[in-house]
Amino acid sequence: MKCLTVVGAKPQFIKAAPMSKALAGQGMEEVLVHSGQHHDDLMSDAFFRELGIHEPDYNLGVRGGTHAEITGEMHQRIEAPIRDEKPDVVLVFGDTNSTRSGDLAAEKVHVPGAHVEAGLRSYNRRMPEEINRVVTDQLSTLLLCPSAESLKSPEQEGIVSGVHEVGDVMADVNRIVAAGIPEISEILGQLGAQAGDYLLATCHRADPERLTSLLSAFGQLSDLVVFPVHPRTRLAIESGGFKLAPNIRPVDPVGYPDMMTLLKNTRLLFTDSDGMQKEAYWLGIPCVTLRDETELVETVERGWNRLVGADRSKIIEEVEKGRPPTGRPLLYGDGRTAQKCAALIAELTQSLD
Repeated sequence: MKCLTVVGAKPQFIKAAPMSKALAGQGMEEVLVHSGQHHDDLMSDAFFRELGIHEPDYNLGVRGGTHAEITGEMHQRIEAPIRDEKPDVVLVFGDTNSTRSGDLAAEKVHVPGAHVEAGLRSYNRRMPEEINRVVTDQLSTLLLCPSAESLKSPEQEGIVSGVHEVGDVMADVNRIVAAGIPEISEILGQLGAQAGDYLLATCHRADPERLTSLLSAFGQLSDLVVFPVHPRTRLAIESGGFKLAPNIRPVDPVGYPDMMTLLKNTRLLFTDSDGMQKEAYWLGIPCVTLRDETELVETVERGWNRLVGADRSKIIEEVEKGRPPTGRPLLYGDGRTAQKCAALIAELTQSLD
């Protein structure tokens, strides 16, 4: 049995780590294809090293251009290793251009696709990620959903087979890494930050109007704001001539253990990342989501996640609120999601023999 796995962005590298081990446990050969979507060393190579993922068998080097140009080139380049390797299944993660291109390339050469994190919806079609989710789910043979809520959208969209609730593979990684954070990260000492005395912010939706509001809000806070800056966001800040307030400390993108250390020790997280919303919940850190909607409605319902968009006054207001009064029931898996996914993938490939 052979699985061709397509990755391209930081969260996908992280998710590939437990999945690779689980696929090997099922006796499957894995071919790893890196689209090249995240090509900065701090956003890709470092993650392969830190998480023990084997080097990609193919690095396609696709980068730059419009969404249409990127997805078109990815589709073309991913199709070649699929034809050459003749896998039994193509595995994709999440909602990036690499996800949609990998699944579409598989469909075009009649190889079944498996989608990890299927079924999530923001119901905002202006987000390119939302289009990627919908298209990928329609094309996939196996939809591996992280929650009961995410089972609803495939059914509403007419997908009636191959849909499974398995949990989230990020829960597997989070439990492993969180337990060893004090031993593997020195990021707080490097930044001169004290646990509980700073706020953490991430932002990769970098249009000028949003950035103006967000950076203005952060600058009005009395707290230190540690700000690992996505390369796209850094480019927008530099090209737009933005001046950061003294309390905002921009840092280069950090590795996963360092990011988990920053998250575990912050007082509050600001983010527009769905992955960071989940990880904040698992670690018991209040989250303020810099969007008007979220795919992770369960975290909002339980009081650990608040939606503020790019509203400056709401951002400032949320800092003054205390920790949520509610508990944190288990969400998105029990730490064995990768094993469940790999078993279903193996079952699918065996059924095709």
